[in-house]
Amino acid sequence: MISYLEGKILEKNDKFFLIGAAGVGYKVFSRGGIIGELPEAGQNAAVWTHLCVREDAMDLYGFIEKEELEFFENLISISGIGPKSALGILEAAPVSILKQAIVSEDEKFFTQVSGIGKKTAQRLILELKNKLATTTPADKSGDFRETGDAFEALSALGYRQGDVRRALNDLPETAKTVEEKVKEALKRLSRQ
Repeated sequence: MISYLEGKILEKNDKFFLIGAAGVGYKVFSRGGIIGELPEAGQNAAVWTHLCVREDAMDLYGFIEKEELEFFENLISISGIGPKSALGILEAAPVSILKQAIVSEDEKFFTQVSGIGKKTAQRLILELKNKLATTTPADKSGDFRETGDAFEALSALGYRQGDVRRALNDLPETAKTVEEKVKEALKRLSRQ
């Protein structure tokens, strides 16, 4: 199993990137936000990977953050959610917001993702809710919509999604409203 790659970025496009490691070039599929965060061709990068083996293909999927890889693996363990659908879900919002949507049983949040219908959303919530309930603080479960709105607002301003995710994950607990979250995140983003 190929779980981690460190090497030189050889090429990138909107669906995958090529990374050279130990004399081998690996084609790694990912979501656009991650690919945008990777350094330009010729520079070194490190990614966590998941190898999906099917009857007709062996595909690698890559992530900068291990938490996102683990969430991807949870998603693809659910019947009806393949790697491409899982990437679509991960493109929709940061992992912390996705976890809150699951714990809060917000089906509508997931049905807005292309390829995810009501039954798949219900299955996703049913299968992952108990797993996540132990790792997601209950007192923050009502807060995910505000964080999601702040994420969308900051992304619309042109900030890279990975930078926005990190800024929102680093907010003080006093930031409760969308406006407070955006204001605090902008402070962190302006320091980068």
